[in-house]
Amino acid sequence: MDLICPIGLRCASEISSLLSPPSPLQVQDYYHNLLSARACTGITVKQDANFGKGLYVDRDFKEGELILKDPMFVGIQHSLNKIDCLVCSFCFRFIGSIELQIGRRLYMQQLRANESDGCDVGNSSKHSHEMDSSDEEESTQECISGSSKTKVPLPDGVVESLMNSQLVLPYSKKFSLPPVVPCPGRCGEAYYCSMSCAEADWESSHSLLCTGESSARREALLKFIKHANETNDIFLLAAKVISSTLLRYRKLKSVSIEEQVKHDTSSFLNHNNLSILLEAWRPISMGHKRRWWDCIALPDDVDSSDDASFRLQIKALALESLQLLKTAIFDKECEPLFSLEIYGHIIGMFELNNLDLVVASPVEDYFLYIDDLTYPNKEEAEKITQPILDALGEEYSIHCEGTAFFPLQSCLNHSCYPNAKAFKRDEDKDGQATIIAQRSICKGEEITISYVDEDLPFEERQASLADYGFRCRCPKCIEEEP
Repeated sequence: MDLICPIGLRCASEISSLLSPPSPLQVQDYYHNLLSARACTGITVKQDANFGKGLYVDRDFKEGELILKDPMFVGIQHSLNKIDCLVCSFCFRFIGSIELQIGRRLYMQQLRANESDGCDVGNSSKHSHEMDSSDEEESTQECISGSSKTKVPLPDGVVESLMNSQLVLPYSKKFSLPPVVPCPGRCGEAYYCSMSCAEADWESSHSLLCTGESSARREALLKFIKHANETNDIFLLAAKVISSTLLRYRKLKSVSIEEQVKHDTSSFLNHNNLSILLEAWRPISMGHKRRWWDCIALPDDVDSSDDASFRLQIKALALESLQLLKTAIFDKECEPLFSLEIYGHIIGMFELNNLDLVVASPVEDYFLYIDDLTYPNKEEAEKITQPILDALGEEYSIHCEGTAFFPLQSCLNHSCYPNAKAFKRDEDKDGQATIIAQRSICKGEEITISYVDEDLPFEERQASLADYGFRCRCPKCIEEEP
């Protein structure tokens, strides 16, 4: 495959401008406005010449106190996870009803069983989460009385009754969920918890990526999505970034033209497309970036002697994805965005900054509630719920899982003795990153989290952190270094 990108040659100066690091003043202004818009108090972003951006507190925080909730800039649910969890495609809150969530799981379970000639093929959508909160909750799944390791089929019609709301489970109204709002473009892939989420997603990126029947880009988009699902869903995040930048560019250009028309009708077309594109690109410019094929960690099953060949394959894979995306949504005015250099840096930004997206399932809370009922309410409820629990089997509840880029969380630096952690509390029902103080944090102190398991031995921590491109010199590492 020819890895030369013609757009990269034509738009070299524009690409260089897009990839130039923002000035300290631009960084300060951007994060000041972001923190103000989100009403985040007690924290500030500072830039260090040696360590880059960092998040600092300007008041004391107590252990266990919420430091910030950070809405994602872009995020996706893993494609396999969509089979088991119906969530809002914008905020990732569970939607529908407890009955619908359980009914869909059972229906998909039946399909998988039929495809494997009745053999339980299990669930392939489980992922590890280094910095999420739900690890300590997993053990509770084993505490449900009577939960079965072997899935027991339900009578005919029960699954259908759950999905179409004919069967209402006892006490399920205590766990009410937002209604299912379909995508405005009727793609059948995206669903939302409200019209406000549907409109926000449409305006931010989905209007360009919707595969609805009326979309002229449908066939090309489906090819791009199929390729991403078969190779790496990080390409779907990159597509969202390019789409959101395109849409911001068009809005900014429209405003620019209106302003020029208002003040001088004879010169309204003399706008600077590059300056508008740079402004549309501003949120992405703030993220730490390297080219994907340069920063991706060498897999354990690839010998170090094959490093160059591996990275060339990764670059070729990115180019293949980019060509499919370009066919679907190319915009000549924003041509530099479709260069391999820009695409590689966007994906590299995710490789270096992403946080696992996890939202706990309300199905788990529901069955725990039933298990905690007292006699005779528990006995009456379990006449209906126990057969369903037996049919679901051990993994009766699966969390929403995906990956996302969070603008403030991405500023958090690493320490093997962190003072904060990403932790979802019971009340956190959507995909926002929630950062909690792990110990007391004094005014002026930098907020740090651990990118790896801080309980690992020194050498293992350093090896893991090498994938992030640095050697840790935190107090713990200095103390433990041989």
